[in-house]
Amino acid sequence: MPDKKPDAEATKNPKKANLLDHHSIKHILDESVSEIVTSRGYVEDVRMSNIRLVMGTIIIVIALVAQFYKKKFPENRDFLIACIALYVVFNGLLQLIIYTKEKNAILFTYPPVGSFTSTGLVVSSKLPRFSDLYTLIIASSDPKSVSANEPVQFTKSVTQWFTKDGVLVEGLFWKDVEALIDQYAREPKKSK
Repeated sequence: MPDKKPDAEATKNPKKANLLDHHSIKHILDESVSEIVTSRGYVEDVRMSNIRLVMGTIIIVIALVAQFYKKKFPENRDFLIACIALYVVFNGLLQLIIYTKEKNAILFTYPPVGSFTSTGLVVSSKLPRFSDLYTLIIASSDPKSVSANEPVQFTKSVTQWFTKDGVLVEGLFWKDVEALIDQYAREPKKSK
């Protein structure tokens, strides 16, 4: 499968980050990781995002119904209490999903078309505040599956991938991320 490398358009419009803002740096790196993984034949799995959007929509509808209900306050007291309870329950469920399923994930994928594995990837990243160490983790989306490989990761300084002006040197970053994807694909299967 041919790998998609940064093309001429990417060099014309380089990705630039504010080096004093770690959120900007992490955003650029995470965006690039998503591009690299999808260019390797992995299709993004948006089910988790859709679940979060549906939950958020339900929460907004509950708030709007409570706000614009026909009756005024003393008469709609029980209805407001029910809306507040539902609002708290759905917000709690949303936070539970984010805490247990997403964690630091930036990308969920399906398995590549035509591959023998039955699990996709979960790609996670960390860039702690006041640190230059970026950690990228690739794991199976179903770690209990027979075809799941062991998670792989690397931790490197972001100074290796950015120029002094804050421009991402995509070639170097692509090489590191592709090496990690290859390492995950080569990883021996778990013995049970």
